[in-house]
Amino acid sequence: MASHYLEFERPIGELETKIEELSRLSQTAGAGAFDAEISALRRRVADMRRETYSRLDAWQKTQIARHPERPHFVDYVGQLVEEFVELRGDRAFADDQAIMGGLGRFRGQGVVIIGQEKGRDTTSRIKHNFGAARPEGYRKAVRLMDLAEQFNLPVISLIDTSGAYPGLGSEERGVAEAIARGTERCLTLGTPMVCVITGEGMSGGALGIACGNRVLMMEHAIYSVITPEGCAAILVKDGTKAEGAAKAMKITAQDLIGLRIIDSIIPEPLGGAHADPTAAITAVGDAIEAELKALNALSPAELKKQRAQRFLAIGRN
Repeated sequence: MASHYLEFERPIGELETKIEELSRLSQTAGAGAFDAEISALRRRVADMRRETYSRLDAWQKTQIARHPERPHFVDYVGQLVEEFVELRGDRAFADDQAIMGGLGRFRGQGVVIIGQEKGRDTTSRIKHNFGAARPEGYRKAVRLMDLAEQFNLPVISLIDTSGAYPGLGSEERGVAEAIARGTERCLTLGTPMVCVITGEGMSGGALGIACGNRVLMMEHAIYSVITPEGCAAILVKDGTKAEGAAKAMKITAQDLIGLRIIDSIIPEPLGGAHADPTAAITAVGDAIEAELKALNALSPAELKKQRAQRFLAIGRN
């Protein structure tokens, strides 16, 4: 179980702390001394978690999507992709580590995989710029998609970002144009492309690598044109009103599948992906595999047509 508890998970955390204390006491009091109490507490924890996660609101899902122990791009690659070879650089300016990608073998099939990596500790977060890509990150993604088409490889894209990096250097090097080029390349790709929103899918920073034939979303992920904090800051001039903004913005998977913005929802383990990362990653792999099997039968022209129809249908009755 994750060691970092969100605000609404604190009652669960307190009970799990009691279970740990009783387990330690049982080591000195003798085997089985507190087995009945521990079993009762574990049942209560399971019931509380089930009840809590059955009625999450959009702000609570936002917190889960940002959980520091949620699986990251490197975790998905490590568990799902064999013989992974990372490819770096955009061949124009530099290598951006907020977007990573390369070649590998996914369940026996050669693929190109790209995605955002936020980093897990201070050093890696700085290295990966907290998942906020600069222009060269999107240009690297375009280069990888070009490579995928050249060698007839499907593309897997894993999205988890609060948005592209908005700093001065990023703007000077044309981040908006780079995102547009990334979006365009997704839409014109002649090989299958499956995209998964694994955590946050915010703004153009997400869209630049998310316009595939199929867009999947994890059960507690979020996807929107802007973060709740950014929305609140713009509309009511107060970023602290993010909770209300999140609830109004229709950012959850359950909202978006009804609007046909995403194609399907990938269930998460009880307690969220951070509670059982291995099971969560396996579920994502199973969903991607199923989608690729269907898409592999389509010709390049059919893939482009399906992708165009998919996005043109959004917002229509």
